Amino acid sequence: MSRNSRADIVVVAVEAGLLAAAIGVGAVLNARGVRLWADAAPLFAVWRPHAGWGTPLAVALAALVVWRGPALARRAPWPWLLAAGYAGTVGWILSLAMVDGWSGGLAQRLTPQAEYLTEVPRITDVATMLAGFTDRIVDFQAGSWSTHTAGHPPGALLAFVWLDRAGLGGGGAAALACVLVGATATVSVPAALRWLGDEGAARAVVPFLVLFPGAVWVGASADGLFAGVVAGGLALLAAPRWWCWPLAGLALGFALYLSYGFVLVGPLALAVVALRRRHRVAALTTAGAAVLGVAVAFTAAGFRWWDGYRLVVERYYQGWAADRPYGYWVWANLAALLLCAGPVLGPALRRTLAEGRGAVRWLPVAAGAAVLAADLSGLSKAEVERIWLPFALWLLVATAALPAARRRAWLLAQAAVALAVNHLVWTWW
Repeated sequence: MSRNSRADIVVVAVEAGLLAAAIGVGAVLNARGVRLWADAAPLFAVWRPHAGWGTPLAVALAALVVWRGPALARRAPWPWLLAAGYAGTVGWILSLAMVDGWSGGLAQRLTPQAEYLTEVPRITDVATMLAGFTDRIVDFQAGSWSTHTAGHPPGALLAFVWLDRAGLGGGGAAALACVLVGATATVSVPAALRWLGDEGAARAVVPFLVLFPGAVWVGASADGLFAGVVAGGLALLAAPRWWCWPLAGLALGFALYLSYGFVLVGPLALAVVALRRRHRVAALTTAGAAVLGVAVAFTAAGFRWWDGYRLVVERYYQGWAADRPYGYWVWANLAALLLCAGPVLGPALRRTLAEGRGAVRWLPVAAGAAVLAADLSGLSKAEVERIWLPFALWLLVATAALPAARRRAWLLAQAAVALAVNHLVWTWW
């Protein structure tokens, strides 16, 4: 056994220890009445072993990707690879969701009182909504927004309002929109890598993006949609054609109005610009101007991002965050991230830090820096398995540093984790 293989085993053992500790300590704290507000900590879920008609579909798709995925990724013509990757990702997300059934897995995921869809029928005037958005963020007052609406800038609610106005209202359509947009990350991430000059890495990561364990939460949560928007914006920022850069800025600018936490996409965007071979200044200034344009538009409409952020911190501590102990979640969050990104995360990061170069090293480093900043802030206590989806996808770029001979085994491990999570617990997203 080589030194690298032994090191990978050590890293996996550390991952297993972290996960076991998070589950064990979480169970003890829950039994003692500590308000973790997560029955299956470190996941926001409850223990409920179950299966559904999506089970055989998910197992079959996982087996197919493990068997043929790496070879297809190496040899398929580029457009066909991206098309197959996108189709496979949609199939993987939907098959996992169908383990819980159409209603439980998709149609009713976005309809609870805390979600955005409860507010959509009440929005009769978008201009009025934007102008008065911050007035309704703080809880325990007449007209306070639902939990998720209050916890995000108005772009998140706007996305579902626009969907409804397009005739695609209701939980089923909203869930499918999250799935279809979220799955585009399997196109965007490899496209960015290829545009940054590393087609080999771009091809290598596709199967890992298809069998992304975080697909459990992409289908369906609004964070799946957010992940697709962020990935698309970063890919366009890497593109060689100038007309892509303002589109990148519009996507990344709008992302700032989907989640306050997306200020942490900044390190990823700067890494993409730094890794470009040409036109770094032009891409940065053009995209930056578009981001500024989005901010000016929202501000002119009456929503001031900085006021919203200040008030959402107040709202955050009016709810469960006031009870959830920082001392547990600051490290248990990393176990939740591990279940989202999969067991390949540790070995892949170890290898890319030791041996990787270019985008394969610096994009995961930037994503990791964003995650650590979010974790230490205390504003991400629990539920990070969905909140950090946009960053987990870029952490998986590190899988390009894995030896080709081991990729099937790692893909099998990734699929096993996703299937175990989806069948052992009932997630709320």
